[in-house]
Amino acid sequence: MLFIWDIIGTFFFCVSGALAGKQKNFDYWGMFLMSLITGTGGGVLRSLLIGDTPPAILVDPIYVIVAISAVPIVVFFPSALLKFRRQVSIIDALGIGIFACIGARVSMNNGLDWWAAMLMGAVTATFGGVIRDILRNEPPLIFRKEIYATAALAGAGFMLLIEHFGVDQQTSMFIAAFATAGIRLLAIKFALNASEA
Repeated sequence: MLFIWDIIGTFFFCVSGALAGKQKNFDYWGMFLMSLITGTGGGVLRSLLIGDTPPAILVDPIYVIVAISAVPIVVFFPSALLKFRRQVSIIDALGIGIFACIGARVSMNNGLDWWAAMLMGAVTATFGGVIRDILRNEPPLIFRKEIYATAALAGAGFMLLIEHFGVDQQTSMFIAAFATAGIRLLAIKFALNASEA
C-alpha cells in the first residue's frame, strides 16, 4: 500500500513539474527532467539522508515511466490544466500531503525518532519543488511566506500523532494526507502565509 501511495504522489508532482517546464517553454527533454526531478527529488534526498540506499528511482523503473507519462499529458492538454487551475492546485496539495506522510513513514520504518521522521516528511514533500523552482529561476516556495513546508510538517506530525493513539497506518496516512492538502488549499484560498498563521 505504501508503494501505491508513493506512485500516486509521484504522478501528482511529475505533472506539476512537467507543467512548470511547459510554462517556461522547455523542450520535451527539459519537461521530462522537470517532471522527474519534481516527482522524485524529495524522496531521493530523504533516502540519502537516512541511509536507505540506493534510492527507489535507481531500483524500480516505474518512477521514470511515471515521469515520462506526465509529459504528454501536459503537452496535449495544457489548456485544460491551465483552465482548471484550481484542480491543479488540488493535485499539488495532495502531492504534498502524500509525500509528507510517506517520508515520515519510511523514516520511522528505518528507525528514526518521531521528530526526525517529521522533518524527513517535510523534506520529501518539498525538496522536489525546491529544485523545480530553482531550475525555473524562481524563489522556491519554502523560502517565501507560503504555508508549504509548514503544511507538510504538520501533516507528518498529525499522522504520527493519530497512530500513537491507535489509528492503523493506512487510515492514518489517508487522513493526514488529506488534512495536509486541506491546510495547503486553505492557505492558498485565503492568502495566508507563515507570518500570519
